[in-house]
Amino acid sequence: MFKTPTALTAGIAAGVLLGRASASPQARFARMTGSSIARPDAAGWVTDFLNAAYYRRTPDVSGVDDLRLASAIITTFWHRAGGRRLRGRDVGAFHRAFGRDRFIESGRSPRGTLNRDQLLEGGARLLGPWFPGAYADDDRRGWGVVFASVEERAAYRPEQRLELARLGPLTPGIRPGSEQTWHTYPPVAMPPADKVIGALTRPETWPDYASEIGRFTPLRSSGLLGQTFEIEVAAGTAAGRPIFTRGYVTITRLVTPDDPDGLRAYVDELEDGLARFGDEEPRAVPEGGEPIVAFDLTTHEHHFMGSGNNRLVLFSHEGGTWVRAAGTWDPLPWHLEEAYRRAGRDAQHAFWGRGDLERQSMLHQLASRI
Repeated sequence: MFKTPTALTAGIAAGVLLGRASASPQARFARMTGSSIARPDAAGWVTDFLNAAYYRRTPDVSGVDDLRLASAIITTFWHRAGGRRLRGRDVGAFHRAFGRDRFIESGRSPRGTLNRDQLLEGGARLLGPWFPGAYADDDRRGWGVVFASVEERAAYRPEQRLELARLGPLTPGIRPGSEQTWHTYPPVAMPPADKVIGALTRPETWPDYASEIGRFTPLRSSGLLGQTFEIEVAAGTAAGRPIFTRGYVTITRLVTPDDPDGLRAYVDELEDGLARFGDEEPRAVPEGGEPIVAFDLTTHEHHFMGSGNNRLVLFSHEGGTWVRAAGTWDPLPWHLEEAYRRAGRDAQHAFWGRGDLERQSMLHQLASRI
């Protein structure tokens, strides 16, 4: 039966509205929840596993590396499953490997949780007896994955995960400086500069510095310049009920002592913007300090902070070495502004070092591990 013109028009209009709704910024942002390596039907058991390993345990009996270990188990399982997205039915393999320790033999840890030894033992059952030793070996760990051998690590292609990412175009801030937010975070004390440079210029090690509220996973085989990271962030960690979302950034600018004029111009430009547009923001590099390395992390479409650039600046000052983050971003769309106001602001500040909450700050984790 043919539709009448009115019915046909109504049908087309409904389809257009549905298409617009599914393509709206809010809908696209909602699709960025969870991790790129897990389908929505796996989100429940993935979160439950991370809760058991860390978020539902008290800080006096758990450390952030327990969370990194649990994340590595999940990511390694994904890699050894051929790089397909994890599914709801994959919970069966995890239950066989960890269920007895969680729910039956509860004498070693509170029921429903897993201590570090149980994570390592379960990882061996799930992945192979090589896993505990490999996790402790820097040469068999990278990109958040644990490898059975050095040769397997050398053959890994991080682009395998990039293919699963919802990577949109770059979205640097484009609004006039007077309309943007310019903000710096407290500097974090670091070991000697050569150690910091050695760590940061090996992107495959960045998951080793993940905090309880955020982790950077590199998605390309390249070095630092041009590297794209998947950022997974968690809100609600204090209540033991984390909610995960993700965004993507690419390092679009890198200045080093090999280009002293470029390094000085970069810092001068940043200081000028902070002085003109910041709300009484401190300098990125204090008076008397010397910049060493700096780089831009530019957002991609649908990032949870909208359009903008974050920067990390490594500098020396008064005999010490420091890293400071400085961000610039356009006004947030209403749905991102609301999320930022409710949960994102405090987490963003803690992640980049404010408050000296080491378990939440990636920069503090970096300083403690190198």
